[in-house]
Amino acid sequence: MKIRKSQLKPLQVRLINAMGIFSSKKNTKEKKTPAKGAVVVEKKVVTQPASFNDVLLRPHITEKAGIKASEENVYTFEVTKGASKPSIRKAIIDLYKVTPVKIATITITGKRVVMRGKAGVTKATKKALIYLKKGETIEFV
Repeated sequence: MKIRKSQLKPLQVRLINAMGIFSSKKNTKEKKTPAKGAVVVEKKVVTQPASFNDVLLRPHITEKAGIKASEENVYTFEVTKGASKPSIRKAIIDLYKVTPVKIATITITGKRVVMRGKAGVTKATKKALIYLKKGETIEFV
């Protein structure tokens, strides 16, 4: 529902003007144009994890994951929420000395639960499915 300034009381208008909600000025910042022939480079900050321990948390060992590993050569790992596929690939190569054919990631959201009358949320996680070539395996000791 939109509210017009005319529908508000004078005190409310003064408070809202002080907060800048109904300001008529838009954030217009003029971009400086570079000189002719100048090269413009945009900086992107990309943080790479320091080691594989910052990406791979633990192998996700369940009955379903065990069947997939033995029949389809697919291994499941829990990874950090910010882990990207290239960083997961690098961590698998460094740690297990195998090259993944394909990597699929699954983000699992936290679920609402009630325990002993109190509401809470389960932990949100991220899983990575690592597909390997036939004949390559990952040994969990």
